[in-house]
Amino acid sequence: MRLEDKLFLNRYQTDKHPHLRIKDREVCRHCEGKPCTFICPARVYVWNEREERIETAYEGCVECGTCRYGCAHDNIDWRNPRGGFGILYKYG
Repeated sequence: MRLEDKLFLNRYQTDKHPHLRIKDREVCRHCEGKPCTFICPARVYVWNEREERIETAYEGCVECGTCRYGCAHDNIDWRNPRGGFGILYKYG
């Protein structure tokens, strides 16, 4: 089973308040390789070539925290979602 298929089995209780954010978008513009766009298993971070910025889709975050370590510039502010929000794993 592909990772995308497994992620589809999970459910999310989305909060209107994001639990992650880019601290300074200008830093991302100059980041070489943009590792956050490929290190995140849920593909929460996407480089928008036209607008030259990282876009985030926090609603699909699997809360693994990998992005905090994948950003060489410490430019991602990540916190656990507020109580009652976030991912609901199908198998624990």
